[in-house]
Amino acid sequence: MSDDLDDILTDMDVEWERTGDRSFVVVLPGTRKLKTNCNLFVEDDTLRIEAFVVRSPEQDAERLWRLLLRRNADMYGVSFAIDDHGDVYLVGRVPLAGVGAAEIDRLLGSVLTYSDDIFNTALEIGFAESIRREWRWRLSRGEPTRNLAAFEHLKPDTP
Repeated sequence: MSDDLDDILTDMDVEWERTGDRSFVVVLPGTRKLKTNCNLFVEDDTLRIEAFVVRSPEQDAERLWRLLLRRNADMYGVSFAIDDHGDVYLVGRVPLAGVGAAEIDRLLGSVLTYSDDIFNTALEIGFAESIRREWRWRLSRGEPTRNLAAFEHLKPDTP
């Protein structure tokens, strides 16, 4: 399957590389989360998928985790999970027997969609105070704020 995955990823015209004999990383470009690295691991009978979404929230972790668990109910191929540090990932396992080009495309599309769709919400829930501090710092120094545009509503009235 590893050699087949080489061909599938090449034909998909995505950025990817082998990270081992049976492992790959695919770089998925997004709009909110600009880049999601999706790791694919070919195991004996399954393909394992892992993609980092956002680091452990500084605040309101339980609120974020509740949201992610509710989202899991409607997702395909992967689900949200947290590691021992509270970092958020998308993870999944599918049988190798059913994995072909169409399924790889669907799985990577799922990872990209779910990661990108939740990203700003996750940042707002878990890092609102840090975002406010960043606004204040940038405004007080005249620094660019373009990458904070999604969080305009968190902009302080005064720097």
